[in-house]
Amino acid sequence: MEEVSRRDMGSRMMAAAALGAIAAAGPARAVPGPDSLDGLAKAKGFTGFGSSMGGGAEDFASSFNDAGVRAIQQRDCGILVCENETKWVALRPNPKEFSFYLADRMVDWAVANNSLMRGHTLLWQKTQYFPKWLVNYDFGARPATEAERLLREHITTVCSHFGTRIFTYDVVNETVDENTGEIRDTVFTKYLGPAAIDICFDAAAKAAPHAKLVYNDYMGWGAGSAHHRDGVLKLLSGMKSRGIKVDALGVQSHIGPGTNPESQGPNTFNATDQAAWKQFLDAASGMGLRLAITEFDVSERGTPADIPERDRQIAALARRYLDFMFTYRNLDYVMAWGMMDHYSWLQLYSGKRPDGMLKRPTPYDDNYQPKPLRQAIAEAFRNAPQRT
Repeated sequence: MEEVSRRDMGSRMMAAAALGAIAAAGPARAVPGPDSLDGLAKAKGFTGFGSSMGGGAEDFASSFNDAGVRAIQQRDCGILVCENETKWVALRPNPKEFSFYLADRMVDWAVANNSLMRGHTLLWQKTQYFPKWLVNYDFGARPATEAERLLREHITTVCSHFGTRIFTYDVVNETVDENTGEIRDTVFTKYLGPAAIDICFDAAAKAAPHAKLVYNDYMGWGAGSAHHRDGVLKLLSGMKSRGIKVDALGVQSHIGPGTNPESQGPNTFNATDQAAWKQFLDAASGMGLRLAITEFDVSERGTPADIPERDRQIAALARRYLDFMFTYRNLDYVMAWGMMDHYSWLQLYSGKRPDGMLKRPTPYDDNYQPKPLRQAIAEAFRNAPQRT
């Protein structure tokens, strides 16, 4: 059972009132139709199409508070994932308490709208994203025992709290160092070594036996990502050989120039790029893993100020990438990392455009209107081979 703070109890009541206001103020629920991105995905046998909502460090539910974004989610998406609300930094104000109110209002909204819900993430294995108390935590005289206890407590509490409302979890996010291919050093690996990752997946399998368990990372096809790809395959192969339940590889897919230049390279995704990417995806698929596109958007460094031309280039790259990815019949679903440009994390990532214009990495513009990127996603689904 989770220990709930007084702040959380009060906040839950406030959140419930806010959720009621959101429901009352919003339009009648728009069920995704056959021409929605979710409908097109399901017609080809995918689990569906969805997106993240939520967001910034100061206001975890920023985009969720926007009725226009919720309306897009209702019309076009059948899966929702919280950007930040189910991470340690949002759920754990201190070592003894859990605070679920921000996550609960989004999960409850998803359930009320017949939307599937992804869990992101049970451990983001980067120290800079840990809550401050965890970085400075006293693990006591038996630090390995306490580290394992803390991990299992967190994962068991979170999975038990959400139950079957969440159908899949990013159990561990970004634990492979992109430069070395080795598991990142954190307070958990300091005392547990690589076994920390196994413990996370074991705890999730026991606490959420219904859920598909995902390892999620941002490796790409560029030559600079070779160590990253190799490290991810080494991690997954090791877990498989030890009998650890891991069901799928989450391929984040923050594609385009400027997001992870060492990973994606130039804005081409040409035959050479595809050959390296195919070798990696074939190896992961050969382990019996499913695939998922978990955080799709398109960066735009170097693209022109002219919006029609910029949109054309972004849509063309997205179409090449998705057409390639959809040849993998073990790819289950696609998640955009935001549906509307204004709320995209890329607005702040690597600074503003030199021309000061808003970046356009998502399917909808700042006026809630669909862009060529949305059409490219739709056409990729229409032309995708049927899933197995």
